[in-house]
Amino acid sequence: MSVSAAQVKELRERTGLGMMECKQALTETGGDMEAAADLLRKRAGAKVEKKSGRTAAEGVIGLSLSADRKLGAIAEVNCETDFVAKGDNFSEFANAVAAAAATGDPADADALNALSIDGGDTVAKAREALVMKQGENVGVRRFVRYGAGQGHIGAYVHSTRKIGVLVELDGGDDVLAKDIAMHVAASRPEYLSKDEVPAAAIEKEKQIYAEQALASGKPQEIVDKMVAGRVNKFVNEITLLGQPFVKDSDITIEKLLKQASAKVLRFSRYEVGEGVEKKKEDFAAEVMAQVKGK
Repeated sequence: MSVSAAQVKELRERTGLGMMECKQALTETGGDMEAAADLLRKRAGAKVEKKSGRTAAEGVIGLSLSADRKLGAIAEVNCETDFVAKGDNFSEFANAVAAAAATGDPADADALNALSIDGGDTVAKAREALVMKQGENVGVRRFVRYGAGQGHIGAYVHSTRKIGVLVELDGGDDVLAKDIAMHVAASRPEYLSKDEVPAAAIEKEKQIYAEQALASGKPQEIVDKMVAGRVNKFVNEITLLGQPFVKDSDITIEKLLKQASAKVLRFSRYEVGEGVEKKKEDFAAEVMAQVKGK
């Protein structure tokens, strides 16, 4: 049977797939729109399986923040190339995943994948459709959700969409909460305060600095003061409260918060691809192998 251009257009809008794929599916199903959509979904599943083993270390950070700044979530969604990551469809999917995480409050990634997006397909089904459309492996790697009581949720996603931050603030206001989130994005604090820094990490730094100071031949009391100063500097560099504020280096985050009678309860910073082992390509070896294989 012949398939009309209107039918192909409708199926393309529903699935986001190419014209020829939609036309072929409609032809095979005798023009049945639902059957054609199901057929394309089945084929998408096969493609997803083939691509699932490929490294996906590019991507974006999706963000969802309620209007009252009481509920927020960020999610890292990965793909294989930066080209796909920069597409509008990919960014929209990442934001939809974050929104599902915020409103659904899933316990883990499996629970998140089972949630629906705006009352439609589940996150898992939407991901499969995106894999088929983009031709790349796509994965929802991680997410974090904050719900505030009397405080504020500060959120920030850098313009490149590669870095995202959530901050929960007790006291202060929305402007301060966002400023702190931007600071976390720029300064990469590992801990909130000195109390959170592992004792083993501090002791390791002490030993290193002590050996360096002793080598200078200075008296022990001078060495102790040097080590204490270096350790204090180390702690300030890796803790949010000890860092100088990015907008005013003359004041630390701790002092900034005290001035506003505010306190940071927690923060999370995501950077796309951190901790993911990227496959190293040896194109010269690949070409040589192809030449030898001919």
